[in-house]
Amino acid sequence: MCKQSSIAAGASLPVETAFLKFTVNGEIHELNLDTRTTLLDALREHLHLTGSKKGCDHGQCGACTVIVNGRRINACLTLAVMHQEAEITTIEGLGSADNLHPMQAAFVKHDGFQCGYCTSGQICSSIAMLSEIEQGIPSHVTDDLLAPAGLTPDEVRERMSGNICRCGAYSNILAAINDVAGGEKP
Repeated sequence: MCKQSSIAAGASLPVETAFLKFTVNGEIHELNLDTRTTLLDALREHLHLTGSKKGCDHGQCGACTVIVNGRRINACLTLAVMHQEAEITTIEGLGSADNLHPMQAAFVKHDGFQCGYCTSGQICSSIAMLSEIEQGIPSHVTDDLLAPAGLTPDEVRERMSGNICRCGAYSNILAAINDVAGGEKP
């Protein structure tokens, strides 16, 4: 025998909300959001920061990549409520038209974008990737876990593998990353 649901047909569950406070691009924001809201939707729909893109909405393309407390994350895969008091940087917080971040300038210099859809995620991921290498954080292809990770072609490709460019501007993206890092071209 089937147990009857106590919710009438067509009725919905009450929406649970939470008060959130976090810093986005250096500015403190306070929001009362549905607890099911992703960080990407909070940024795009509530704070109107549309530079981070909703590509696949499954964490496979990297178009939604932002930097949270110094680490890159796919904003479509994390709930906003998980980032109470966090420091969040989106593409809008990196530079301005008159004063580009070095990675933004390198992407322009090396034509590291074509349609531009993935570019914000590529740039945020590139910045965080260089920070990981500076900190000595190994990747799956790091040869010696006790030695500092290097800016080798394999390291860059592995660390950037979660960011897809459907236009195929990978060689230009790699050139931009190496330009900022001062490394050799992969």
